[in-house]
Amino acid sequence: MAKVIEGLYYSESHEFVKVEGNTGYIGITDFAQHALGNIVYVDMPEVDDEIEAGEDFGAVESVKAASDITSPVSGTVVEINESLEETPELINQDAFENWIIKVEMSDKSELDNLMDAQAYDEFCKK
Repeated sequence: MAKVIEGLYYSESHEFVKVEGNTGYIGITDFAQHALGNIVYVDMPEVDDEIEAGEDFGAVESVKAASDITSPVSGTVVEINESLEETPELINQDAFENWIIKVEMSDKSELDNLMDAQAYDEFCKK
């Protein structure tokens, strides 16, 4: 059973956003990391890159497959999780603690298009 955390926003492509003020921490969900298996590489954008909701900004590669990471919100990348460059398997240990990028969101109303924990949990059971 994949872990789902209350208070986060979730996309149908299995990314999450943790919101603190105007900052969004974006990563892949526990469901996604279970589906991928052992993660061996994370491709991330550069700091100051502009990302758009619904567009890919990177990829996660596992021993089984590679999967694009689609941004749930638009904004400017203010930080990447550098620890994932050396140890991408941290996502397998705790997908929610090990976010991939931190963005300054340009349009918080985009969060209204995402699911809450309960809706995402139901979505994953389909």
